[in-house]
Amino acid sequence: MTQPSGPRQDRSADPAAPAGNPPPAAPTRQRWRLFVALPAAVETGRPAEPVPGRSWPALLASSRLPVAGEGSGRGRVAPAAPLPLGVAGEREVVDVYLVERLPISAVRAAVSAILPAGASLVDLHDVWVGAPSAPAAVVAADYRVLLAGPSRWAIEGAVLALLGATALPRERRREKKATAYDLRPLILGLGVRASDGSGVTLAMRLRHGPAAVGRPEEVVAALGEPPAALSDLPIVRSIVRERIVMADDPDAPLVR
Repeated sequence: MTQPSGPRQDRSADPAAPAGNPPPAAPTRQRWRLFVALPAAVETGRPAEPVPGRSWPALLASSRLPVAGEGSGRGRVAPAAPLPLGVAGEREVVDVYLVERLPISAVRAAVSAILPAGASLVDLHDVWVGAPSAPAAVVAADYRVLLAGPSRWAIEGAVLALLGATALPRERRREKKATAYDLRPLILGLGVRASDGSGVTLAMRLRHGPAAVGRPEEVVAALGEPPAALSDLPIVRSIVRERIVMADDPDAPLVR
């Protein structure tokens, strides 16, 4: 008797598996925490990407590392915090989850080979898979800001005024919406580090939490407002995020 025609299904691998279901995802066996130096992002509209048009998962997919979750189209790659536009990063944190355990030499070579021009792999650590994710562990960020215009003594006086304030009410505008907030609790550290012919360098440690994130350009803007009220607002020559501070770092601030 002739059987009805139709698509043939190969169930030899697992006869009990429903047709069309993807194979189960391989378990994560290793997590590497990458520390990467990145040049300042340009106006791409997507500052979290290490290369315009390519996200971290897409970039690391080209490394041929056995990244967990790639079968679903979404590799398990977790940058700790987006790098803002115009800001360079000296030690950006990216977690990569693998389905195989690899030696540090193999991971270092694979990652270094796919990083864009101007970027470099500074360090990497084998991190316990069950530890909090990189985005969840961020508590602060250290910045270096080069300012031109006012003298060092004028900027030092303005910094002391900001640090002595009990509150620094400001507004953050996004499109047509304005949100009021207090900048003062977001400033965990602020001081003049150096000055020379190129300008005055400020060092900042700013809070980075789920509810509020301190931004270096807002601190600079506050230098021109009461109680600091510099007569001439400084010109920002460069901003560098020197480090992302994680909750388990020895000098992590108690901000949560």
